[in-house]
Formats: sequence, C-alpha cells, structure tokens
Amino acid sequence: MSKLHLVFGGRVRDPQTLDFDDLGSIEVVGIFPDYASAEKAWRAAAQRTVDDAEMKYVVVHLHRLLEPDLIARTPQS
Repeated sequence: MSKLHLVFGGRVRDPQTLDFDDLGSIEVVGIFPDYASAEKAWRAAAQRTVDDAEMKYVVVHLHRLLEPDLIARTPQS
C-alpha cells in the first residue's frame, strides 16, 4: 500500500490551533504518494501565504487512518 499523504489548509481562528474558520473554504492541495512530495507541496502552499498568520496548511498521514493497525507494526513516516 502506498503511504498516502493529504495536504490541505485554510484560515484558522487561532494560529496556534487547527480550528479552521470555514470548512467550506478549505483548500485541498492534493494527495501525495510519499511524505517527501507532500512536504514539498505543503512548503509551497505555506510560502504563498507566509504573510498571513491566520492561514495554515497541514500534512495528514492518510495511510495511518486507512490502516491504523500498521502503525504498531511498522516504522513511522
């Protein structure tokens, strides 16, 4: 199974949290086959909004959600 990663972001109420203001306006950057490509996309998206402290982008490890039993058996990535 690919180690899929989701990159998305949007405006947050507090920059220290992941409490997104409007779930309808979240930008889905994409789904990536590995962490390296997801991180590259995350950096590009975050750089576009570097001057806006209320914009936040995150990387979600989809493979951990799809097969949580694998977490205990394999190295983290």
